[in-house]
Amino acid sequence: MLLTPIQTRELFLEALEKRFAVLAVNADSPAAIVDVLEAARQCDAPVIIETSLWQLTGHSFGFGDPILGLRQYLSYLRTLAESERYAHLRVAFHTDHIKGPRTLEILTEAHRLGASSLSLDSSELTEEENLALARQLCDLSESLTLELEAGVDDGLTPLDVTDRIVGGIEHTHPGRLSLWAPGCGTRHGLSPEGFPEFSAAHVAAHQRRASELIGRPIGIALHGSSGLSEDALHLAVKAGVVKVNWSSESLLVRSQAARAFYADFGAQVEVGAPNFKTTAMDNGLQSFISKRYIPRVVNRLEILRQNSF
Repeated sequence: MLLTPIQTRELFLEALEKRFAVLAVNADSPAAIVDVLEAARQCDAPVIIETSLWQLTGHSFGFGDPILGLRQYLSYLRTLAESERYAHLRVAFHTDHIKGPRTLEILTEAHRLGASSLSLDSSELTEEENLALARQLCDLSESLTLELEAGVDDGLTPLDVTDRIVGGIEHTHPGRLSLWAPGCGTRHGLSPEGFPEFSAAHVAAHQRRASELIGRPIGIALHGSSGLSEDALHLAVKAGVVKVNWSSESLLVRSQAARAFYADFGAQVEVGAPNFKTTAMDNGLQSFISKRYIPRVVNRLEILRQNSF
């Protein structure tokens, strides 16, 4: 089932209390959405499907129009999440990396359409702009579930930034904030040298400070988890991470599987080849990718909920 904002808040609080995290996959295509849901079904785990501006405007959804893309994306996900096959799963829809001049318009429409939770990309915003835009989002509804970001690619966010941003939102809009995403030494994308700066102690410090500021428990959202080791993920969850974003590695797995498919079956995509149609049809490619991708998602889901179920 597709979670409401209130149900999503409850899921994050449950994760914090039981010390597990929910995987948030930036699903890049309709096939990727199906595969993530199938992985969650296999291990009976809650999951977050999230989308960024480039998916909303991409060929599979909005074809240049982010509002059309949002409607297409959420309609497709809702149809699947509420189908008999997946209705027992807790599925949240989250907006991730929405930025630019149409940010407020896109996120307002996402909330109107029933998005489970919202966040905006603060990477190009000052603290003042981040707070101002977040407050406009908070004005949409008291039931809003909001993830608030700092500069997650800028190393370790100082605690005084938590004081200003988290404290600033709580002062004007108490009760709206559900997740805090400070920089914890990770970064978006894949890096050959890994994450030498990652600090679970920093996660714990921000989780404590944010909870003290707002007077209730609040979990941390971890961005840039692709390539982070299993041990580091376990430490992050123990320190208070309740949502783990996963995008670059997900794209890598799917694109490498597609490359392998055409390496293995490329000769069939020729005029006169006996298996031309079954090879050329999208189902052949996507089924091949799925067999390689779903186990990786299952593994990630199980890492994040280890010791909790």
